[in-house]
Amino acid sequence: MSQSATRQRVQLSNAVVRFAGDSGDGMQLTGDRFTTQSALAGNDLATLPDFPAEIRAPAGTVAGVSSFQLHFSDQDIHTPGDRPDVLVAMNPAALLKHLEALKPGGTLILNADAFEKRNLAKAGYATNPLEDGSLTDYQVHEVRLTDLTLRAIEDQIEAGELNKKEAERCKNMFALGLVSWMFHRPLGDTEAWLETKFAKTPELARANISALRAGRNYGETTEAFTYTYEVKAAKLRPGRYRNITGNQAVAYGLVAASVRAGLPLFYGSYPITPASDILHELSRQKHFGVSTFQAEDEIAAIGSVIGAAFGGALAVTASSGPGIALKAEAMGLALTAELPMVIINVQRGGPSTGLPTKYEQSDLLQVLYGRNGEAPLPVVAASSPADCFDATIEACRIALTHRTPVVLLSDGYLANSAEPWRLPEVDDLPDLRVEFTTEPNGEDGEFLPYLRDPVTLARPWAVPGTPGLQHRIGGLEKEDVTGHINYEAANHQRMTELRAAKVQKVADALAPTAVEDPDGDAEVLVVGWGSTAGPLQAACHELRRQGRSVARAHLRHIAPLPHDVDDILRRYPRVVCAENNTGQLAMLLRARTLVDVQTYNRVSGQPFSTSELVDAIASLGFGVGVAATAPQGSNGKVER
Repeated sequence: MSQSATRQRVQLSNAVVRFAGDSGDGMQLTGDRFTTQSALAGNDLATLPDFPAEIRAPAGTVAGVSSFQLHFSDQDIHTPGDRPDVLVAMNPAALLKHLEALKPGGTLILNADAFEKRNLAKAGYATNPLEDGSLTDYQVHEVRLTDLTLRAIEDQIEAGELNKKEAERCKNMFALGLVSWMFHRPLGDTEAWLETKFAKTPELARANISALRAGRNYGETTEAFTYTYEVKAAKLRPGRYRNITGNQAVAYGLVAASVRAGLPLFYGSYPITPASDILHELSRQKHFGVSTFQAEDEIAAIGSVIGAAFGGALAVTASSGPGIALKAEAMGLALTAELPMVIINVQRGGPSTGLPTKYEQSDLLQVLYGRNGEAPLPVVAASSPADCFDATIEACRIALTHRTPVVLLSDGYLANSAEPWRLPEVDDLPDLRVEFTTEPNGEDGEFLPYLRDPVTLARPWAVPGTPGLQHRIGGLEKEDVTGHINYEAANHQRMTELRAAKVQKVADALAPTAVEDPDGDAEVLVVGWGSTAGPLQAACHELRRQGRSVARAHLRHIAPLPHDVDDILRRYPRVVCAENNTGQLAMLLRARTLVDVQTYNRVSGQPFSTSELVDAIASLGFGVGVAATAPQGSNGKVER
């Protein structure tokens, strides 16, 4: 009887798999391919890539560990999962860093070849965990990944097509083949992808495919694995789906907005983690009339965008916190010139260079107030990788409608993680068409560049070169209506108030804020913004399952806040706001509504887990248990 015939196939509703290894082990690629396999199997999914900031972090050390976590399910899910069911550790450092997260009794696949004295010392192990009994709480599979990979492609090594070092790099494909076998994932799509990726080096394609198949065959033939697992397809809303990351969704949202506006898209930026992928993706979209410009610095980038907006393009730039700080003065120029553009901040841990590859929501007050003078701007926040598409279109809509710079907030978690995205019908997207001013608008035939639309307070958008519409532009204060330079006190007061009123006008057109309150009588309202949406939604579902009455509201528009936010917060006896900062939105909500908003905050560079939010909300909202008792900076801090 074959091994496959004697194994038991276990049906699971969901599973969490984490690949971890040295930053040169290809863990991001391995996780990405397993994600694609799961998507093709029809699962709902969420991912969490986590990697060092250094291009080549110290090999073999904990600081150099790169990981990729995938949560896939036959149901609707909202997070990449709290703790993995399966951990693949390619070296001792990966094991040391991630073992604590593995569920008790979880499956641990170790590259036994890497557990030699030198690597153990680099990781900081005093004894070999494969020998000291410290792994007895897990299902441990010691697999000689490196040796088995070399044996799988030894014919190519002997033929001189690859040297040993190049061959060893294929061991991530062996690991992928083994995990794919565990979850009954076919390899055909990955093999086709490898052939395409290495089309110019077919020897590498053959080597990786051989390693992939060898991993699958190892699982099939070894007696070490008692079970295999199956997660069936999720019941998703009918439609065409694809996997998408937040940065991809932002890029596609910009292209869609450009098409719907009938304007050319100009994107000027300076590379910075984690925003650079937006530039990479848009540079591939020239067939949609997209122009991309990699500037020499952040200031030049936004300068080019201001020029593009003045010239009549849908103008966009993106950066992260440090770059937004450099753009601040020019953002003020765009604001006072009242030109439509979108400024994207893909947040990361700060201050200064901070944590380039880690996640945080700490730039909220920066984009609201980080400019000289009274300089209000609309701020829109995306809540999931797929939502980045819709949030981007919304930011473009506001910019074009009100003729103002708009800040779109994303973050490193949204930017790099992925989920299924249902492709929209183009005709269902908002109509963003704009009309340029082509004729003088003054009674005596002159052009009045600050004669405003009475509803939106937007000023006319006159493309340079239009006969008779010459007007001044620049950072000096303009006279109301005429646009002449004016330093008079009363005029400055009026223009300051008009610019603020224009931003507030955005709220007039917002739909009522959605509140998730199934029974309509919740005792606690949970408020969030940005990428905390998934963990907060999952936490509220779990609390309801436990019998607690809890409501949830997630804010997309941070500035201006929706008109109904006051009524919503005052409707509930207790309000809890959870953020990956030290309480920035909560401070705004308290100031706006005078409601005593309770806060749960963490700035550890990682997203919230569902379980910690369940504990925090239960403690803050219902006075049950003690939330977040671990030291600050590790598991969080609670304010009461």
